[in-house]
Amino acid sequence: MKFLDQAKIYIFSGKGGHGCVSFRREKFVEYGGPNGGNGGKGGDVVVEAVENLNTLIDYRYQQHIKAKNGRPGMGTSRTGAGGDDAVVKVPVGTQILDEEREHILADLTEPGQNIILARGGHGGRGNESFKSSTNRAPRQFEQGGEAEEMTVWLRLKLIADAGLIGLPNAGKSTFLTTVSRARPKIGAYPFTTLYPNLGVAQAGDREVILADIPGLIEGAHEGAGLGDRFLGHVERCRVLIHLVDGTADDIAADYRTVRGELDAYDAGLPKKLELVCLNKCDALSDDLIAERKAELAAEAGRDVHVISGVAGKGLPRLLLELAQAMDRDAIISDKAPEAGTTSGAASWQP
Repeated sequence: MKFLDQAKIYIFSGKGGHGCVSFRREKFVEYGGPNGGNGGKGGDVVVEAVENLNTLIDYRYQQHIKAKNGRPGMGTSRTGAGGDDAVVKVPVGTQILDEEREHILADLTEPGQNIILARGGHGGRGNESFKSSTNRAPRQFEQGGEAEEMTVWLRLKLIADAGLIGLPNAGKSTFLTTVSRARPKIGAYPFTTLYPNLGVAQAGDREVILADIPGLIEGAHEGAGLGDRFLGHVERCRVLIHLVDGTADDIAADYRTVRGELDAYDAGLPKKLELVCLNKCDALSDDLIAERKAELAAEAGRDVHVISGVAGKGLPRLLLELAQAMDRDAIISDKAPEAGTTSGAASWQP
């Protein structure tokens, strides 16, 4: 299934049914009179968050959502049937924005959570409803209420416990493949990952959901590379796992580049708990690992985890620390901790 995290849809509620004008004309009935029934209510357009969905691809091909109209009233005091609601099923974590994408109308973060976006028109009253002691044979009736229509944007922000960030080819997809059953595309070239991937990893006695987003490059917040569009998927994460390629020429500059993009994007990302990892250590000697670990720790201002996604080195302890960190406050202070210390989690040496 192809991943799509934004979709524009046009929604129309149902019109209300008209009221009916009718009179009883039955043989052997002593008194006649009005018996026109009311019209049925038009259907609503409801957006509901459901489980087992992780893409908005359905709404690339079905952009017009229309509820059913209410049926008109009928004689013998029969009320018209109400129109069926149109239910728009979206993944958990979907935001609903107005047409200009300036205001958030709803943020559906729990399964079963729903919102009525467009209400159906009310059913019009039939002439029986206008009968009174002074108006024995009314011929008035009401028109059914008008439908509502609007254009909205659906924007999905994946809900995960931890988000994988880093430059292209930092080893994020390999990491996700090793610790979970997810099978993202892996290649020896930049921007192999073109859309976010989710995986479930076992950390101690609990499961954690990891989100792998496409790599960031300098200027991503201005649209460079794949831009910052996918950073929204880590906004809801409690912890960021920052992977730095240990075989790169300047690992400190690589770290600064990604952190600069987080700062430029903001949305609370700079304040999230960050676990910094020196990845691909299987390709480095012990002396080079020690040198680059110290360099990265000095730049990041925190302890650095030495791991290898391919060899699996350091991953169990990293996942255990991730689980411990999730049990604590995921928001850290604006001031970075001193070098050689962790941010809210117990330190360890690989």
